Amino acid sequence: MSRVYKAIIGAADKFVPAKLRPLWEHDAGPKTIFFWAPAFKWGLVIAGLGDINRPPQSISMSQSGSLAVTGLIWSRYSLVIVPKNYSLFAVNVFVALTSGYQLARAIMYQQSLQDKDPKKKK
Repeated sequence: MSRVYKAIIGAADKFVPAKLRPLWEHDAGPKTIFFWAPAFKWGLVIAGLGDINRPPQSISMSQSGSLAVTGLIWSRYSLVIVPKNYSLFAVNVFVALTSGYQLARAIMYQQSLQDKDPKKKK
């Protein structure tokens, strides 16, 4: 796979305009995993946005909670690694926000169920 990737990058290298060279050659640019990992992670954000209209009873609190926490952890990590990876920071902030929103919806739904059922009140 490495040979294929290097061949693709080598072929694309010829077509990159001079104005985009600094981005292309950057330590966290498209030639590295530092670029592609966050690019693909945007899929989690898109999935989270797609779930905004999901009924709250079908939201997994453990999944949303773990995604929110990992989004926060990786956001911090992306700013202490060298090179600083602002695209990784951005995607993880959005993962934390979308998952945190889903978690809040699930918690509010659980609270509303407890408020309606006097047997479950403490």
